[in-house]
Amino acid sequence: MKTYYKLFFLITILILWYPSAHATHIRAGEITAVRTGQLEYRFTVTGFRDTGSDIPFGGGLLSLGDGTQVTGPFNFAEPVALGNDVEMVSFTYTHSYRAQNGNGYLVSYEEDYRNADIINMDNSVGTTFFVETLIIIDGFYGLNDTPVLTVPPIDYAAVGALFIHNPGAYDPDGDSLAYKFVTPKKNSSSSVDNYRELINPEFYSNFATGSEDGNPPTLTINPVTGDLVWDAPGDGFVSVNGEEQREYNVAFMVEEWREIAGQYRLMGYVVRDMQIIVTETDNERPIITPPEDVCVEAGQQVKVQALATDPDGQPVKLEAFGGPFEVTNSAIFSPDTFQNVLPAVLNFEWNTTCANVRERPYEVQIKATDNPEIGPSLVEFETFQITVVGPPPTGLTAEVSSGRSMQLNWDDYSCSEASDMQIWRKTGEFDIELDECQVGMPANTGYQLIDVVDISETSYLDTNNDNGLSAGATYCYRLVAEFPLPEGGLSYVSAEACDSVIIDVPVITNVDILSTSDTNGQIEVKWVPPYQIDQVLYPPNYTYDLFRKSNESGSPFVQLTDKTLDTAFIDSGLNTMDLQHTYFVRFYSSSDNDMVVDSSATASSIRLELRPLVQAIQLSWNGDVPWSLRSTKQPYHYIFRDRINATDKSELVLIDSVDVTQSALQYVDAGQSNGVTLHDSLEYCYFVTTNGTYDNVLLPEPLVNKTQISCAQPNDTIPPCTPPNLSIAPDFECEAFLSGQPCDNSVFQNKIIWDIDNNPDCDDEIREYNIYFSETGEEGSFEIIGTSVATEFIHYNLDSFKGCYRVGAVDRSGNESMLTEQICNDNCPFIRFPNVFTPNGDNVNDVYTPMYTGGDIQVTDFNYNHCPRFVLELDFRVMDRTGNLVFDYSTRDSNENDFLIRWNGKSNQGLELPAGVYYYEAVVLFNVFDPKKAKQQYKGWIQLVK
Repeated sequence: MKTYYKLFFLITILILWYPSAHATHIRAGEITAVRTGQLEYRFTVTGFRDTGSDIPFGGGLLSLGDGTQVTGPFNFAEPVALGNDVEMVSFTYTHSYRAQNGNGYLVSYEEDYRNADIINMDNSVGTTFFVETLIIIDGFYGLNDTPVLTVPPIDYAAVGALFIHNPGAYDPDGDSLAYKFVTPKKNSSSSVDNYRELINPEFYSNFATGSEDGNPPTLTINPVTGDLVWDAPGDGFVSVNGEEQREYNVAFMVEEWREIAGQYRLMGYVVRDMQIIVTETDNERPIITPPEDVCVEAGQQVKVQALATDPDGQPVKLEAFGGPFEVTNSAIFSPDTFQNVLPAVLNFEWNTTCANVRERPYEVQIKATDNPEIGPSLVEFETFQITVVGPPPTGLTAEVSSGRSMQLNWDDYSCSEASDMQIWRKTGEFDIELDECQVGMPANTGYQLIDVVDISETSYLDTNNDNGLSAGATYCYRLVAEFPLPEGGLSYVSAEACDSVIIDVPVITNVDILSTSDTNGQIEVKWVPPYQIDQVLYPPNYTYDLFRKSNESGSPFVQLTDKTLDTAFIDSGLNTMDLQHTYFVRFYSSSDNDMVVDSSATASSIRLELRPLVQAIQLSWNGDVPWSLRSTKQPYHYIFRDRINATDKSELVLIDSVDVTQSALQYVDAGQSNGVTLHDSLEYCYFVTTNGTYDNVLLPEPLVNKTQISCAQPNDTIPPCTPPNLSIAPDFECEAFLSGQPCDNSVFQNKIIWDIDNNPDCDDEIREYNIYFSETGEEGSFEIIGTSVATEFIHYNLDSFKGCYRVGAVDRSGNESMLTEQICNDNCPFIRFPNVFTPNGDNVNDVYTPMYTGGDIQVTDFNYNHCPRFVLELDFRVMDRTGNLVFDYSTRDSNENDFLIRWNGKSNQGLELPAGVYYYEAVVLFNVFDPKKAKQQYKGWIQLVK
């Protein structure tokens, strides 16, 4: 019996002793993934462990997130010694998923045991080490790899001294990274036992003065840079064999986000569980002087230095981590040893290539480690950034071509990795002075993006959307190369290329608002004759017709003059307060005074908009004009305002100017002109005088045009009331609109109407109404599509009626009311199947089709109200009297959605079917909101007559 008890006692001691003596002693780790196929990933599980453990890493459980689980041992790579009795071990595993999963697959790894005596959890040596990584497989998001964490996750810290760590995260796809703390886990559903945050008061003898500066301690992780800062570790410890033990674990998540269709989408995340070993020491951490952030043109070398000193004069080792070391053309640094002569120097070199171009900068983490004679080394981190930019496109030329167009040519782009070429245009030359890190087209240059073409293109014909460029204008062009997503990136802008269009039509030079009124405003329009026209073909004298329309919805051009010899006209009786007006001139030659020769480009009045601010008002102005509003010779626009003095508050006087070659067409009035702050209870009125140019010596310059006078009240934040009674105009409801329309009509319109709110408590100074539209009616999907000064709006050129509208009223201070409840117009689905057809070759009813007429299909006794409308899909089956299938058709099997069937009376095998009665079944999917009307089933009989 005594022998039994001795054996039991020995076994018990062995069981209790085994974990601490033979555990893998895992200190830290994470899982990363590389996508190797459409649905295939290669996972790398990395662990950091004690070198003294005699059980190899890799015997745990890998769960792939789709129900697949794989148990080790796994074949791990050769361990990498990191010093201080710690090594890095890793293994890889490749797995193929069966399907995409927009919600993601949560991949995890767990293995016994953590290392012993981690101070901020219970029984760490008996606790499973667990990490997880989320991957999202979605074709809409594109291919994706997880971030790579390049800095080892074990560092030393000193009691009472600020500690900093950075994981050196690099995303191969250029996605945005975000960092946040999470609680360490022991399995998928449980945190480690009794986890305490690093700044738990139990770890401090005096919590109130625990930071480096004598304040309460803090623990943060920068969500953008990933800097983990602990200010500062406490003096608490556990005693292990009479020695103080201060080992802490902390976990954080590195999320990756990608901008897709204007919204940032979560692509996945990696969780790292790391360890911080705290010691009692007088040693102070090193101090790093990092390089400045740099931008470099692809193909050029980055060659910089980082310096480090040590307050204690200890030798310092400098290392570099980050994205440039993870690419094929890897960066290098030297030396990789402790340096006794301070400051220590790190030489960083990277020969960049076009493959390195991306929108987000590469982050390089500089790590400095000291080497004291007694005690552990301490570390410091600093980060600098490198942005790799595409080289500017070269060889751009511009030459006027026929039809008032411009032929552009340029060299093959030097980076084959680029995807597209942006083409930018402005009127008039504009010198751009670029900063080193200014990529793409800088703001406020007046250049507008006119097109984007494939990077393989080396020429482009600018026809101004087939309207032709404006005669007389000097057009200038620049190019910018785009690199493909998800990395993205732009090149530097190209040199400028310019040419002038000859003046062979009248050229409008002024649309100048002389007076502002809602009923009797005046605009002066001026133009110059076609100086450079072929006078042999089109001899002078020339006569002109002037046309005008407003920006009111549905407003047509109306003729103002009839073959006048004048080149100026004052247009009166206008609403210049609320409306913008656009003009063009057509002209006649004396050779044939009844035949129009050609027309000018259109030009609008310059519109001033005001936005109330707190004790200030923001002005912005613009117009749709063929000249440039940014003249380098006359760069100033002039601001006029009233209430400058108490004696004459109605007079508008010059208060300031804006150099529009250096800024946007904007100005903020905060009373700086006279030193008097704008008062919230007063209304202030403004107009702006603009200077423009065609940059052509044959045309006048500057082109001086004034805006309307517009008034607003600072800090006016009270919006008008919501417009009442929004509805679809009765004659624009689907069935009413389509009544009598031909079957092939494919262009539709919606008209909405509403009332004016006469509530005396509402602001009745309505400037305009904003019109919002959504194809689905879902909350958050409405976008502004236009404005109207009337209480109606016509939405033109639609491919169906289906859609929803909301309207907001905007007052003269720019405040918008709450939007109306949505009103929706739906399609009116219809299809009718005839009961007889005669495939006899007489070209009448020769093929069986739904009731339709148009093109090659003609049906006798046809009513246009019986046209098939809004069919998305159609499945059609024909059976004989015995129920055997003789013919079937589906739009899903056709290259085009041809719902007309066009059955010629033959079987599926091409055999002539006998005359007689057949039976059909049809399932039709319609394009409608109402789910009850979306899918319809039809059955009936067909008489085949020969």
